[in-house]
Amino acid sequence: MAETPVLEAVARGGVGKGAARQSRREGYVPGVIYGGGQEPQPIGVKFNVLLKELKAGRFLSKLINVKVDGTDNVVVCRGVQRDVVKDLPVHIDFLRLTERTRIALHIPIEYVNREKSPGLKRGGVLTEVRHDLELFVTAGNIPDKVTIDLAGTEINDTIHISHVVLPAGASPVISDRDFAIANIQAPSGLRSEENEGGESAEG
Repeated sequence: MAETPVLEAVARGGVGKGAARQSRREGYVPGVIYGGGQEPQPIGVKFNVLLKELKAGRFLSKLINVKVDGTDNVVVCRGVQRDVVKDLPVHIDFLRLTERTRIALHIPIEYVNREKSPGLKRGGVLTEVRHDLELFVTAGNIPDKVTIDLAGTEINDTIHISHVVLPAGASPVISDRDFAIANIQAPSGLRSEENEGGESAEG
């Protein structure tokens, strides 16, 4: 199970524009947690904390534990409203998840058995087209990573999604094509020799 980052929040007593403005004056971004068979929970998240998380990237596609006054809420962000002039967050919506909720998340890739790749042994270079995979997963069973085995790979080999053994219950969000994840390129010296050979042959 992947580790879920924690975002501290406080419960807001009031709703509406007046309460939201008051929350912003106090240094919070107003928001709400909804779904999961429970009543919507108005919350406030520290402005500087939220801004840091947004700048870190992938905020809309990762699992988060929003801890409201000490109570855990496993959520995904479903929308960030921004000021049209300053482009800063002014409201945020979170969807509360259950163990069986299926969601799309970016799962990191780990490459193993590099020492068993003939292509890499010959000086080939592993070029990562993707550093993670966007997968549909169950909230109660989110993998830490996707492991890709490089054993037996040769120079000019390309690893596609069809070559990857995905964690149980996971499926790729992109399902209409067999997309590339990585390839093993020839070392620059060998590429230069091949190019020169091709030019000589043409000449």
